[in-house]
Formats: sequence, structure tokens, C-alpha cells
Amino acid sequence: MPQTKIGKISKHLSTVLNRPDLADKDVFIGTSNILHMQSSHPKDYLLYHSYIKDILLSPDFACINPKDGSIELVKEFKIGLEYVKLAIRLSSSGTLYARSLYRLNNNRVKNFIAKGTLKKV
Repeated sequence: MPQTKIGKISKHLSTVLNRPDLADKDVFIGTSNILHMQSSHPKDYLLYHSYIKDILLSPDFACINPKDGSIELVKEFKIGLEYVKLAIRLSSSGTLYARSLYRLNNNRVKNFIAKGTLKKV
């Protein structure tokens, strides 16, 4: 299945996440990932798919999801004042893939920031 490299986990981001093992690790997106994003959140994908690399390169907030270990990167878009999450998962082969892309509830994001669940990058 074709895959495209979309960037790397920066050293700074790996420090924020307390995961030095992720520093400079490549992140890919494959056809199945894109199809998942399009089917799960079609409107969000349509609006924000062109920003996937930007979210990876300069997220505003980040965390590791305690349930599945995925990396969650959140970017605040000033137009519309929306928070958009890009979830990155580690495959069984050790490859990082962009897996989900969708808008988040603003109040929920603010609560996660206040609680320290989402860390400022």
C-alpha cells in the first residue's frame, strides 16, 4: 500500500511528550489512513487535510493518549477558532502513521489544557 512521509517528530515535541525515543522519527500517511479520515470525519478531512503537515510540524498542544498510546497533536486555527487534532499511531512494525484528523470541542480542549492533559508545545 503506498505511503508518503509527511514529516518527523521534532526533538522538542519528543521532550514535551517525555518520549525521547520518538525524536526525529519519521511519520507517514498511507492510503488506508486517508480513507479512514475521509470516512470517519469527512467534513473535517475536507476542511483540514491540507494542513496535516503543518499540524505535525507546529502543533500548539500535544499529549500521549493513555488508552492506546497514540500521539495527539492539536492545532488551534484562528479562523473559526477551531482546534483540530491529528492522531498518530505506532504500527506493530514500529512505523508512525497519521491515523485520524478531526475538529475538537473547544470547551473540552480548554478543560484538557487546564488539567494539564494537553501540554503546550
